[in-house]
Amino acid sequence: MISFLRGTVAHVGLSTAVIDLNGAGMSVHATPQTLSRLRTGEEGKLFTSLIVREDSLTLFGFASDDEREVFDVLLSVSGVGPRLALAVLAVHDPEAIRVAAHTGDSKTFTKVPGIGPKVAGRIVLELAGKLVPHGTAPSSAPSPSGESVWKPQVVAAMTSLGWSEKDATGSIDKALADAPDLADQGNVAEILRTTLRWLGQDGARAGNRVGSRG
Repeated sequence: MISFLRGTVAHVGLSTAVIDLNGAGMSVHATPQTLSRLRTGEEGKLFTSLIVREDSLTLFGFASDDEREVFDVLLSVSGVGPRLALAVLAVHDPEAIRVAAHTGDSKTFTKVPGIGPKVAGRIVLELAGKLVPHGTAPSSAPSPSGESVWKPQVVAAMTSLGWSEKDATGSIDKALADAPDLADQGNVAEILRTTLRWLGQDGARAGNRVGSRG
């Protein structure tokens, strides 16, 4: 695995840069923000993630190790490829992505070109517990308590997956009837998972439900 590149910047384009490594030019795809930090003829360093396909090897570059980590986790979401993951990082910084994933805020992801409500809902569902804001304990740690804080976020995530607001609200109440501690803790990701389990749905079936409504 190529973890980073350090060398002379030979070229900076709209979506890629070429780093000269002792006479070998390595082409790297990156966000506009990352590319703006590079200066032709000067030394540059990029943290990298290598995507291997049957017919290609493609390097993606990042200004920080945190950006690369978020990129790699985004790739774990079904239907999200490297180009779309890079587009997310072009719109939001890593911490904003962590916060959105941790709180189930699907609307943050719909601000990215190419991501609609269905994909955004799948992202927050599949990233629940995988990305947390810096300084926050893993997903078992409670989010701010109070139904007025967490419930709108869970409802928003469920409506993005195809349920009506009324159905989502009713399902949450019924799912938590047997888990009052979850309501007290206000852990958005765990409440969302618990509600979907109560409904007998998983991510794939939720996606099918959305498709059937379309």
